[in-house]
Amino acid sequence: MIRSLQRSKAYSFSFNIFIFLYFLFLFAPLIVTMILAFNDSMFPSLPWKGFTLDWFFGRGPEKYGIFHDAINLRSIYNSFKVAVAVTILSTVAGTMAAFLFEQEDFKFKNLLYFLMLAPMVIPGVILGISILMFSNTVGLFLEDVFGIYVKLLSPGIPLVVLGQFSFITTIVALIIIARLKKFDRTLEEAAYNLGANRLEVIWFITLKYLRPSIIGGAAIAFLMSFENFNTTLFLVGPDATLPITLYLQVRDGSTPVINAIAFLLIVVSSTIAVINLYSGKKSTY
Repeated sequence: MIRSLQRSKAYSFSFNIFIFLYFLFLFAPLIVTMILAFNDSMFPSLPWKGFTLDWFFGRGPEKYGIFHDAINLRSIYNSFKVAVAVTILSTVAGTMAAFLFEQEDFKFKNLLYFLMLAPMVIPGVILGISILMFSNTVGLFLEDVFGIYVKLLSPGIPLVVLGQFSFITTIVALIIIARLKKFDRTLEEAAYNLGANRLEVIWFITLKYLRPSIIGGAAIAFLMSFENFNTTLFLVGPDATLPITLYLQVRDGSTPVINAIAFLLIVVSSTIAVINLYSGKKSTY
């Protein structure tokens, strides 16, 4: 579309209708889900039967709100633990990978870049199954040959962290690499000329410049880890994360407490996204 060309009324009308339908399709399910979190009904669906806060603060015996639901609270805590661990590991590894790919004399850059992108194009289901089979094979080998039982290789939180880390770190690395390509290397040279050593240059110059992308990558890693389902489904043990718990509740039948959880997640995720966007714009000035 050439913006300088004059638009007809039919084109402008069609364009506005398309934009309206697009955002309606995008946000209508979220809005309905958020509204149903306050529905005074025993089912997480229409019809509307009145306003209530019981699905947030209810103590029973019929309506247990999310803040008094031990199972969902435990799953939220498990998801939070996994997300924090994956965020730390992915941010550190992604930052180091970004520095590695900016080295011009690195011989195997293209091969390593391809291998780094591989987990992103592999379906999460296949990735989860592959990690599970690999860990089981290694665990059985160690137990049969050496008589050693390694609990970390069995389904559980550590294996979930490993599975999510395998592809989320790639996304963090790509975010940081994109900003690092715009970095002015003369700033480092100036710091060297002023007597700074390599560590000081990286800490006070390079990492300070990369701080918005590092924070943004960490925020994306946290959100992706918190809501991951495909890979986690095959690696989780008895300590289920929130997506797994919600899936089981929806499959077996649940109350609108799942709408209350969705409401809180949408609000928190939107808040993190807005803060990240605002901090990113502020750092450019």
